[in-house]
Parts: sequence; structure tokens; C-alpha cells
Amino acid sequence: MLVNDNMTSLDDNIKPSKDTVDYALILTSAVHDMKNSLCLLLQSIESISADMNTVPEKDKHAAKLADLHYEVLRLNSSLIQVLSLYRDEKDQLPLNIAECFIADYFNEFCITNQLYSDNNNIEINIDIDPDLAWYCDHNLVSYLLSDVFINALRYSKGKIMVTASILDNQLFIEISDNGSGYPESMLEAQHNSMAALSCKQGRTGLGLYFARLIANAHKIKGKKGHISLTNGGPLGGGIFTLTLP
Repeated sequence: MLVNDNMTSLDDNIKPSKDTVDYALILTSAVHDMKNSLCLLLQSIESISADMNTVPEKDKHAAKLADLHYEVLRLNSSLIQVLSLYRDEKDQLPLNIAECFIADYFNEFCITNQLYSDNNNIEINIDIDPDLAWYCDHNLVSYLLSDVFINALRYSKGKIMVTASILDNQLFIEISDNGSGYPESMLEAQHNSMAALSCKQGRTGLGLYFARLIANAHKIKGKKGHISLTNGGPLGGGIFTLTLP
């Protein structure tokens, strides 16, 4: 049987086609997997912390455990930001508006971060009427406020104050601390677009964009939510303000 040399060479050059890789989908799946692992890690840390009373030099170990717990919460917050920004880019970040009690957010944050605040002697004052409620997306606003609260814990020098009030049919939530205040670079970057972010800004730049994205997504009757960063106030440190229409 004769073999066509030309056909043989063509067949040799044929390569199997590669599957199209959706890196965005891979990233999303990876974020979900990492979040699940982080939840298990947090549960383990909290369980170990509960058993610390029987361990010698418990104060020393508790401080290290508190720092670990805090860093895991920060990482979890960053993953939520990445996932939410991806969904927004794909127009898959719809708002689920419902009545939310503002004080409940911070009561939950205090419980979640109690290990860190106790070990660092941070006094947290929540001056919010327990009956104060507002219509917003519970999960997204919770993500936003939790990230700001965690940063306040890190940069405060022992005191954090949270207030909320309604003025001119708008909700104002303020998180302030007695730290050194926001650096000038952050004050200038609070209105930057996503394209203006750089690696030098790191997580801070992404966090600001994420917060503004969620705030701006809340719109009603020509008004939309916004954020602002300032320094000073009664505690003399940084002040983060979220305004929702």
C-alpha cells in the first residue's frame, strides 16, 4: 500500500486544539474555595482561643492568636472585594434592598473581632439607636463597613467610636478612631478611578474603590450614596463616613 508522504507530514503537524481558559471563572472559583478554607481556619482559631485558659503563658499565646485571627479576617475581606468587583464588572452585582438595623452590623463586628480588640485593649463605643433602620443591601453594606471597622482596629491607639444618624432623608454612618489619621495619599486617593490604582497603594486603594462602588450603587430619586475620609473629630484620628440615600 502506497503512503502519501504529503498527507503524512500534514497529519504530523496537526496539534490538538486547546480548551479556552476562562481565567475570570477560575479566579472566582478559587476565591470561593479560599473563602471556605478561611472560614474553617477562623473556626479553628476561635476554638483554640476558647481553650486558652488551661494553657501556661496564655497571655503570650492569646496575643499571637489574636493577631492571626485579625490577619485572616483581613484576607477574607480582600477576597470578598475581589469577588464583588468581578461580579460588578460582569454586571452580576445586583442590589437586594431590605430593611437593615444599623446597630446590628457593629454588634456583630464587635463579636467577630473581640479576640483582637480584647488583646489590644481597644475600647469600642457604639452610639447608635438600636431601632435605627435603613433600606440597603445588607450583605454589601456589611462587607463595606466590616472592612472599614477592621482597619480602624488596626490603626487605632485604643479607641474607636461609631455613630449613625439620619439627616435630610440620608443615613450617615461614621467610624472614627484615635490613631494617626488617614495619610495624605489616602485622602487624595478616595476619589480615584479603578484605572488610577497602583501597586504602591496596595490593598488600601482597592478597599477605597470597593467602598465607593457599593456606596454609589445605592441610588434613589436622583441621589446616590458616597463615602468620605477626613481627619480630626472627637477622637483626633481618622474618620470614615458612609452616606446612603
